[in-house]
Amino acid sequence: MIRYALKCSDGHGFESWFQSAEAYDKLRGAGLVACTHCGSTSVEKALMAPPVRASRKAASVPAGSMNDTQPVTSSGEGALSAPRSEMEQAIAALKKQVEANSDYVGKNFAKEARDMYLGERPQRAIHGEARPEDARALIEEGVPVLPLPFLPNRKTN
Repeated sequence: MIRYALKCSDGHGFESWFQSAEAYDKLRGAGLVACTHCGSTSVEKALMAPPVRASRKAASVPAGSMNDTQPVTSSGEGALSAPRSEMEQAIAALKKQVEANSDYVGKNFAKEARDMYLGERPQRAIHGEARPEDARALIEEGVPVLPLPFLPNRKTN
């Protein structure tokens, strides 16, 4: 697996994982790599530094005593993945609210949403994943769905 820092033509920066460099090239060529902020498929790799973990000694040194640099601490303070802008903080808050108030149905989202719309399942708040063509079909059928500006948390090895 490889993680790339990416940037769209509108200047939005985000990160994504790929199986390999070849997989990234193939997905990008097929127009399947999209900006997480605006959905643009005009995406390029951004300049990226490898992650470096601070030593235990550096993490315990008070902030400001190492040439005013702030090491990443175990609490995540200063972590690159922490929301930086107001928009990123708002999206993080939205994600937290959605995950707390709805059921994650995974890749069965399109079927679950359609079944609820047709009355074949009880109504409830859900979130999950759908292929773009499945999402378009739901919208064309009148099923009330909304794309979310974040990816769900996934369990990893």
